[in-house]
Amino acid sequence: MPTTTATALAGIRDVLVGTTVEGEREPASSAIGYGLTLARAAGAHLTVQSTSWRLSGDDAWLGDFDDAGIAVIDRRLDTLARSIAERAAGDAAQAGLICTTETPSLSYPDVVSRLAERARLHDLTVLDTGPRTYDLDRETIEKALLFSGRPVIAVPPAHTAFAARRILLAWDGSAQAARAANDALPFLRAAEAVEIVAVATEAEIHASLPGAEFAPHLARHGVRVAVTDLPRAGDVADTLRAQAGRLRADMIVMGAYHHARVREFLFGGVTRALLHDSPAPLFLSH
Repeated sequence: MPTTTATALAGIRDVLVGTTVEGEREPASSAIGYGLTLARAAGAHLTVQSTSWRLSGDDAWLGDFDDAGIAVIDRRLDTLARSIAERAAGDAAQAGLICTTETPSLSYPDVVSRLAERARLHDLTVLDTGPRTYDLDRETIEKALLFSGRPVIAVPPAHTAFAARRILLAWDGSAQAARAANDALPFLRAAEAVEIVAVATEAEIHASLPGAEFAPHLARHGVRVAVTDLPRAGDVADTLRAQAGRLRADMIVMGAYHHARVREFLFGGVTRALLHDSPAPLFLSH
C-alpha cells in the first residue's frame, strides 16, 4: 500500500480477529483474511481467537444427546477451531506478521463474554457477520461493541481482503456517530475519498445541512472529504446501501445501537439492517 496509507494506519498497533466454530460444516471466515491484510497494511500485531462452542454442560436442548456423544462433538469442534488458528498463523507468518493465536473451548454465553474481554486489549476487533438476524456472530458483535469500549469491523461474507480507498461515513449528529468518526480517523486519513452521508428530512437539510457541519472537523484532521445530504424517503439503511454502491465504498463507518433500554432495541434500526445485509465491511463504534 502507499507509504501515506501505511503512515496513517500506524496508530493501529494490534488487531483482534474473533471467529467461533459452531458446527462441523462451518462456513469459511472472511474476518480472518480481512484482519490479516489489515494488520499487514498497518504493521500491527495480529491476534486470532478461534473459539469452539463447547456443548457439554450447556443448554437444555442437548437432553436428547448422551454425554459420550456430546463429548465427541466437542472434540471435533475443538480440533476444527485449532486447525483454523494454525492455518491463520501460517498465513500470518508468510505475510511477515507477528501473530498470537488462542483456541478456547467455551460454553454459551462465555463465548461472547471472552471475546468482549479480549477486545478491550486491542485497538479494534474484526468479526464476521452471520447469515441470520439472531445468531452467535451477531451476539458477539453486539457484546464486543457494548462492553469492550473498542470499535468493531463487521465483515460480510466474501470480503476477505482489507481495503479502505473509498469510505462512506454515515452521519446523523449523534454521539455514536461522532465516536465512530473519531475511532475511524486512521482509515479516514488514509482514504482517497471520504463521503459524509447524512440522511435527513427535507426540513432538516434546508435548516442546517447536517453533513456539511461536520466536514470542517474532518478536514482539519487531513481527511479528503465530500458531503452528501440525502432526503429521507423510506428506509435509511436502503438509502445508505444505495449510496455506498454509487460510491463503490470499501468501508461504511457508522455509530451503532443508539437505543440501549432493552435488547429488542439494540437489534433495531439501521445497525440491525446493515449487519444483515451490507455491501461493504462496517466500521462500528458505540
